Amino acid sequence: MPKLYRDYDREELDVQYNAQATVGDITPFIREYTELSSKAYATLDCRRQIPFGPSAEETLDLFPAGGNAPLFVFIHGGYWRMLSSADSSFMAPNFVDQGVAVAAVNYTLRPHATLDQIVAEVRRSIAWLYNNCSAYDLNPERIFIGGSSAGGHLAGMLISGGWHEEFGVPNDIIKGCLVLSGLYELEPVALSYANDWLNIDKETARRNSPIYALPEKGCPLILSYGGSETAEFKRQSEDYAAHWRSAGFETDCFERTERNHFDIPLELCIKGSILDRKVLDLINRDN
Repeated sequence: MPKLYRDYDREELDVQYNAQATVGDITPFIREYTELSSKAYATLDCRRQIPFGPSAEETLDLFPAGGNAPLFVFIHGGYWRMLSSADSSFMAPNFVDQGVAVAAVNYTLRPHATLDQIVAEVRRSIAWLYNNCSAYDLNPERIFIGGSSAGGHLAGMLISGGWHEEFGVPNDIIKGCLVLSGLYELEPVALSYANDWLNIDKETARRNSPIYALPEKGCPLILSYGGSETAEFKRQSEDYAAHWRSAGFETDCFERTERNHFDIPLELCIKGSILDRKVLDLINRDN
């Protein structure tokens, strides 16, 4: 079988980009996302399904923290084809308790939107939040974002350059970013089985690869991934971190050895955990 990318043929790429195979059954993790998010909705002040764009799926769930609070915006994963904001608010109790508001963003999934459209939707969510901060007692100068897996890719597209003027927001709208087990170069993804549903060509893959769209001035970036991830998922994070660092931007990239692709974002629920501490230190460093 011919090599398609680096030293990988199609069969090997399919293995490398099959995150589910590294844990077997993902059902327990998805159930935990949903149960913890449901607890957040039940116990916190929340404005649910706020529309931020023209399509029905462009909504967000917002958990205010009061007092001109900083905002952490989470972009869910699911390989661009599953999950929603309703599964992705699990960190809200921990963050709100520490004075940080949380927004979980919903977007249209494949195959109902193209990848270009999905990227535009999450960018529109950030622009909407920036323009509506005062209505929810949020600080527009302290917007931070995070994402896991495909959500890490989308977060990478939010800190990329070249889109801000179209959406009418400042180039430094995002003050810091956390990405977990993300995909930052889509060429190998498009050559794997994942393209059966992603359905992108080479040009679309490059246009939507954060590693090729670095901004002129980058925000501080935290990257992490689980110890049981495949070599390609780990390389994606390390390569993106290297590009960010080479551009002169603040970068912190590390492996969470005891975590996997699906439970690493749940660490944001645990006050004092490594990821919680790094994100909160970033948010509060100048205050």
